Amino acid sequence: MSATCGQQALGDVDLDAPDAILRLNLHPAIRAVQAALPECERMDGAVSLISAASPSASPSELLMRPQRGLVSFTRTWALELAQTGITVNAVAPGPTEPNCEGEYQYLTGVPMHRLGRPDEIAAAIQFLLSEDAGFITGQTLFVYCGASIGKALL
Repeated sequence: MSATCGQQALGDVDLDAPDAILRLNLHPAIRAVQAALPECERMDGAVSLISAASPSASPSELLMRPQRGLVSFTRTWALELAQTGITVNAVAPGPTEPNCEGEYQYLTGVPMHRLGRPDEIAAAIQFLLSEDAGFITGQTLFVYCGASIGKALL
């Protein structure tokens, strides 16, 4: 068995490729949060990251799903900023209407048998940024119509 990085064996990985993926997917989050920190510190603000992480993704998928790094950032930054009053959470949205590639396969595997709506994703983000979520930090909310709890029985 070999350790893999995406579809390549570990020994064959060209480091320029994962570096480019991480620059594209993770660096903007770092820069955005750094830019917002002074205002967040002034107002006991909140940060909500948007992750593309699947609830069933494994850690070995980091390079195939680099947004999983945002889940790690969420937990790390929540610990770092806890004493400042800033909360840091993430929302990991599932497929939404009106179009979804592989829609039928997705719908057969989720308990609610439907796609999400963009306004449902927005509501989750809005809640995590609200004062009502002031006691929640370091969490990733999977807005996936139940996909994070397992496959539908029927």
